[in-house]
Parts: sequence; structure tokens; C-alpha cells
Amino acid sequence: MTDDDPAPSSTPAGSPGLRSLLPDLAPWRASAEFRRVWVAGLITTFGSFLTFVALPVQMKELTGSAVAVGAIGAVELVPMVVFGLYGGALADALDKRKLIVCTEAGQGVLCAALLVNATLPHPTVWPLYVVAGLSSALGAVQRPALESLIPRIVAHEHLPAAASLNSLRWTVGGVAGPALAGVVVAYAGLGWAYAVDLATFVVSVVLV
Repeated sequence: MTDDDPAPSSTPAGSPGLRSLLPDLAPWRASAEFRRVWVAGLITTFGSFLTFVALPVQMKELTGSAVAVGAIGAVELVPMVVFGLYGGALADALDKRKLIVCTEAGQGVLCAALLVNATLPHPTVWPLYVVAGLSSALGAVQRPALESLIPRIVAHEHLPAAASLNSLRWTVGGVAGPALAGVVVAYAGLGWAYAVDLATFVVSVVLV
């Protein structure tokens, strides 16, 4: 190669090609409110998977019945459909932040009930179904308020990036959450799983 030949091209670190593979953090940098809501959602996602795994495990331990375990899904489905129809109306009629805080606090109370039940000498079955149904209802009510809150705290030009970051949060939580929950339930026990979930709801309420 002579002195006149062009040098081989390379892609330096921080080039547009590399940056295109990374998530756009503009909403994080521009909105402190979005950062708090995003972190709160991530923490709650991990905590919720603890209960999501612990609940059927405890049901199987108490009843030994696969039918009883499957019934948890049926109990969760009906409130999800029914209250999901009214979640949007409530989000329009009420203060969204207060609605999110109340539903988060309500789910924390339900998690505390599971923790108390798990620490009893003889835990009972019916609270598991009651908590599963009520938690599903609260989640259905909260979801529209949470989704409609984002455009109010993120600039219009950052909405696609915010949606991408929220999707990343769900992906990370959906993959790592069950794995972490399995480890906690297997090595620490059901009580610790519910206790950690309760702590995540407390942190989430404070952040929101």
C-alpha cells in the first residue's frame, strides 16, 4: 500500500452505527418524572414476579391439586376483563398520579396479607384466591392511567423513545423476574418472596 492509498476504514466507538443499536435515552435525560416512573415500574415488575411465582407454589403446597393451581388463572382473568373496561374511564375522570399511587398501595396491602397468611402456623387457601382476584383488578385499573401518564411527562418528540424504554423494561423484567423469583422462593422461602414484593411496592409508591 502506497502513501496515496486510503487507510482501511474502521467504525470507532461511539459512531452512529454503534449508537443505533443502543436505546435512545433522551426521555431519561429530559424528564425526571419519566425516570422515576420507569424505575418504579421496573422495581414493581421484579416484585410482582416474586408473587406471580410464589402464589401457585404455595397453592400446590397447601392443596396438592393442579386444578386448584390452575383456578388461580381463572380467578385473575375475570377481574382483569371486567375492571379493564373501566380503567380508561377512571384514568380520564381522576388524577392519574393519585390513581397510580392508590392502586400501587392497594397491591402492597394485598401482598402484606399474603405475607401474614404465609407466616401463620396453618396458612389458609382462600386468601390466595381473594388476593389474586383483587390484585388483577387493581392492575387492570392502573394500566390505562400509567400509559396515559407518559405523554404528560415526556416531550412529544421523545414519545417513541419512551415507548421503547418501557418495552425494554417489560422485556428485562419478563426474563429476569421469573428467574430471580424462582431462586428466592427455592432458597429463601415464600415469606421472603412476599416480603420483598411488599418492599418493592413501598419503593414504587415513594417514587411515583
